[in-house]
Amino acid sequence: MSRINEETRDATLLESFAMLADNLVSGYDVVDVLQTLVERCRAVLDASEAGILLQDEHGDLDVVAVTAERVRLMELLQLDSEGGPCAECVRIGRPVLIPEIADIDPRWSRFGDLASEAGILSVYCVPLRLRRQTIGSLNLFSEHEGMPPHLDQVAAQAMADVATISILQQREAHESEMVREQLQRALDSRVLIEQAKGVVSYTRRIPVDEAFQLIRSYARSNRERLDEVAARIVRRELNL
Repeated sequence: MSRINEETRDATLLESFAMLADNLVSGYDVVDVLQTLVERCRAVLDASEAGILLQDEHGDLDVVAVTAERVRLMELLQLDSEGGPCAECVRIGRPVLIPEIADIDPRWSRFGDLASEAGILSVYCVPLRLRRQTIGSLNLFSEHEGMPPHLDQVAAQAMADVATISILQQREAHESEMVREQLQRALDSRVLIEQAKGVVSYTRRIPVDEAFQLIRSYARSNRERLDEVAARIVRRELNL
């Protein structure tokens, strides 16, 4: 590769990281970030195509981003019991390199056949990993045999790290949002329950504590949520 091409590639690589970092700071759609990432991998690394496999909360793998349909088919093939280099990368949490598809492990012969039919001659898979947690893999497919250049391997790992950060950041944000929603619901429910206690206490002329126990007993007996029973009492749809 010429010096001009090297400089152009390096500039494109820096631009890619700047763009991805900006997306992570300013708010983002993780699927769009991952799609952008695989497209950038194809543009700046020694790869003809790229894709990402990701584990869901149950540990099952799925295809979340690809640069072409032929990649999707190769990724999907690995989700069954026969596996393949990309799925193996997730399983062991280490990079997996197939310099020549013709020499692929016999266990993955179907993957090898499909890759050959698609014109793919080598595969390099990098785990999406944070410490001991592996959540997926970034997979580079080449129409040439051999190992990727060392700098491409380094860049691929950096790209994989960006993907990992974006995914875990979104999951953390989602979990935080769930916690906030649960907390807000609890606070809102408490207001309704206090109102319902006052209604029952007034209409039945009983202490507030006794009114609460009456509401709670009714909710348990009828297998209803306490806040839902309280809301019905406040709306005068239920008399206890």
